Amino acid sequence: MPTTDYLPSPHGDRPANAEPPVLAEQLTLLFRAHAGPTISRVYLPPDANTLLSVADHCMRSRSRVNLVVIDKQPQLQWLTMDEAVAHCTRGAGVWPWAGTEDGRSDPDIVLACAGDVVTMETVAAANILRERLPHFATRVVNVVNLMTLPPRTVHPNGMDDILFRELFTDHVDVLFAFHGYPGAIHQLVHGRPDADRFHVRGFVDEGTTTTPFDMVVRNRASRYHLVIDALNAARRTPTGASELKAWCEQQLLRHERYVVEHLQDMPEVRDWSLGDWAEQG
Repeated sequence: MPTTDYLPSPHGDRPANAEPPVLAEQLTLLFRAHAGPTISRVYLPPDANTLLSVADHCMRSRSRVNLVVIDKQPQLQWLTMDEAVAHCTRGAGVWPWAGTEDGRSDPDIVLACAGDVVTMETVAAANILRERLPHFATRVVNVVNLMTLPPRTVHPNGMDDILFRELFTDHVDVLFAFHGYPGAIHQLVHGRPDADRFHVRGFVDEGTTTTPFDMVVRNRASRYHLVIDALNAARRTPTGASELKAWCEQQLLRHERYVVEHLQDMPEVRDWSLGDWAEQG
């Protein structure tokens, strides 16, 4: 049977970006229906190279309903083509260059993401934590194939338990930024070890004609919200946490005033890039 591929661009009409991710929600839950695990796939490539890899896979597939969610605005490039192919083949993976863990012990928090814009916000949040709380260990996990999250007994793309624990640890809290409704992630990780430790940030039906960053602020999934949530969710409170929380709250106030006065995002957000720290990783 032929494959059906959907490629919605939910924020291609920026700055008017208030369209709810209903299609993603429906296909995410389709695998629970009759024959769902056999046919449904949901991909959220974070950059152009992963999009090319995902598209190649989808065009070659048969008897599938593939949903590929990606922006059509200019985006940062996270992975080389070879890295993108390996990442998409696995479906999810740790981005060591984005986190600060040393590999000798579990991190203080796992910052997970699925979706292009929330991936940028997650990497930016990890960068803030790197610069302002260097002894607070973070791990960044990007998920490109959403159907790797449920157990393999539920969906054929589900990662095995060992890989799941390798990525998300056995007990560390996970702050998951998702391009969709938070409830979808909670349903997908149901049955995984200690699933209650997953704290999901995503679309909460807040939106209007506004700037791109203001959309994630309104849905409480901005880099500043993620930093505050990471500090609140971590089981260890590092020295300097209260000062960093206050700084993030001040940045959100600055954003609110700036976007009203200038009708665009603050320069440090609008012009944000990876920087030298990523190259060194």
